[in-house]
Amino acid sequence: MDVSIESLLSIALGLGLAAATGFRIFVPLLIAGLAARFGYLPLGDGFQWLASTPALAMLVTAAIAETLAYYIPGVDHALDVIASPATLAAGVVASAAVMVDIPPTVMWPLAIIAGGGAAGLTKGSTALLRAKSGAMTGGLANPVVSTVETVGATGLAILAIVVPVLCLIAVVALLYWGTRKAGRLIFGRGRTPPQAPTGN
Repeated sequence: MDVSIESLLSIALGLGLAAATGFRIFVPLLIAGLAARFGYLPLGDGFQWLASTPALAMLVTAAIAETLAYYIPGVDHALDVIASPATLAAGVVASAAVMVDIPPTVMWPLAIIAGGGAAGLTKGSTALLRAKSGAMTGGLANPVVSTVETVGATGLAILAIVVPVLCLIAVVALLYWGTRKAGRLIFGRGRTPPQAPTGN
């Protein structure tokens, strides 16, 4: 398959949107749908429904409900667990929807593996950050984490549409940072070996 610049940009766009769904499931889909509705974003075959009035109305409702729910103590942690499978699905849909002019035999593996993977890594990193924040502050800092996630979902989705390549670079840097941070949270920073007792 001859890979054109447009195809590479659509792949970068799709991965950027997929990573954004790791912060919030519905916000990036809503932004993509609105951009397509007003002619700023082409959608692939079979995904024009994303720009339809019923879909946009449901996405607005879902995005508001999801965003507000993350400000409720206890509910935010429950959503991190419940929303994980939905995040993977949203990442696949978001990436596949904008990979135009790419054969389905290439597009779907990319959307499932790369798109779903980017969404999952972003979601896992933010869930670990929320868990650590909750443990250290008793949940008091979790609204700050929720705000950062919402801003991240919005900013990353817009960046993906406006400057796909720059967004892809930002996603790679974000995932690199997130995986390193997650590794430290899970395995610790490395313990200093105990000092051998010194004799007098």
